[in-house]
Amino acid sequence: MEQPEIKILIADDEPDTLEFVQYNLQKEGFTVITAPNGLQAIKLAKEHLPQLIILDIMMPELDGMQTCKELVALPEMKDTIIVFLTARSEEFTQVMALDMGADDYLTKPMKPGLLVSKVKSLLRRTSKNEPATDEHTITAMGLVIDKETHTIKLNGQPLELPRKEFALLYLLASKPGRVFTREEILNKVWGTDVIVNDRTIDVHIRKLREKLGKGYIKTLKGVGYKFKPGK
Repeated sequence: MEQPEIKILIADDEPDTLEFVQYNLQKEGFTVITAPNGLQAIKLAKEHLPQLIILDIMMPELDGMQTCKELVALPEMKDTIIVFLTARSEEFTQVMALDMGADDYLTKPMKPGLLVSKVKSLLRRTSKNEPATDEHTITAMGLVIDKETHTIKLNGQPLELPRKEFALLYLLASKPGRVFTREEILNKVWGTDVIVNDRTIDVHIRKLREKLGKGYIKTLKGVGYKFKPGK
């Protein structure tokens, strides 16, 4: 049986990096599209609808952070994996990137074998990270979460959430009252192949509380979190 085409978009203003990544991914049978800046990356993403996008942070026209923010806001990109590949290794930059909606954060320089392995593992897990529930819609205390359309309403008003915040909220709300440990949340929302720290979960929980109100998600110190609608 013929394998489906997998398209990967790479955005980086360094020609050597574009050539390096393109060559190694094409060797594995991927179709690779390249862009020299963020604006071109968004244009090409809309045209080609890639399954995975690799972004640098420091780019002309539009930096990687803003490019990521604009990409995750596009409905047609809701299932696209976005990965940063950058020389910047500061923790606050990694947290910011993940908070923008990125699925993973890789640092340069990276050996070809590891890069290819990372890309393959990210593509493998895309179909495995759906919350374990048979219901498409969750309704609780004025909150309606629809997994099919990837939409949320709070007291009848649309609520926009980045993909990871949506996935985290849907996971917790799928089993009200059940405590999800940090390890479970990391595995189910980010996947076992992505290395993120507890700070990442804290940032996403904080942002959800800012948007929903503090009554929906309860912290069990030293254990994890659970969904508990406010009264």
